[in-house]
Amino acid sequence: MNAMLYLVPTPIGNLSDISERCRQTLSDADFIAAEDTRVTLRLLNHLQIKKPLVSYYEHNKAVSGKKIVERILAGESCALVSDAGSPAISDPGEDLVRLCAENDIPVTAIPGPCAAITALSISALPTGRFTFEGFLSTNKKSRKKHLDSLKTEERTMIFYEAPHKLTDTLKNLCDAFGAERKISLCRELTKLHEEVLRMRIGEAMEYYAQNDPRGEYVLIVEGAPELQEETLSQEQALAMVGELIAQGMSKKDAVKQIAQQTGLSKNELYQAALKT
Repeated sequence: MNAMLYLVPTPIGNLSDISERCRQTLSDADFIAAEDTRVTLRLLNHLQIKKPLVSYYEHNKAVSGKKIVERILAGESCALVSDAGSPAISDPGEDLVRLCAENDIPVTAIPGPCAAITALSISALPTGRFTFEGFLSTNKKSRKKHLDSLKTEERTMIFYEAPHKLTDTLKNLCDAFGAERKISLCRELTKLHEEVLRMRIGEAMEYYAQNDPRGEYVLIVEGAPELQEETLSQEQALAMVGELIAQGMSKKDAVKQIAQQTGLSKNELYQAALKT
């Protein structure tokens, strides 16, 4: 196996979702870097694979990442996994990928489970264009700034959230987007008790005021309505032309400028201006 970094996605709930290629990569790698070695060990035991594990997560990534790179440069192959889903997506693995790139270490990603795409596909909201926003900050000011930046976002939005933060997050989403915005709340994806609730944000707030959130959530939020450009009537455009002419501009130049500003036909506007 080549000395490089392999990004190996792991099941987000159903162990049967592990692919043969992922299984083979984990088996062939010299060592495995894991977000939580205890979680990964359970997966490896299920797959009947025994491999050296090293810890790599948010709070040790600077030190651990450097050691992983040194081992790869020395000729070893490393498989990087997160606790569930694709590593390096809303995950400290992105820093290890960058570190490898800086050291000219090849990186390859194996396709596999991803909670964001799984939830989006069953949300019943538009999937043609979307934006992944991950976890919102726990800092109230940063969270508000993040959501304020999305108030006019027309694409479908994807958020991750933990159960104990869900009710606060729904209130934040309501403040930013309004109670009538559609939302799909997806939990326990691929598991026995998978659930998808499709409703309005306001309805979701009411529901979870009566029902305790359970499991990790993927929130799929409808984008803002497409802004309709205001179109001026020909009469309004002619009035603007008149104002420019009164300021000393020729009728031809005034028509040209207003046509460019409004998107109206220059020829039609000029013909109308000749009649005034």
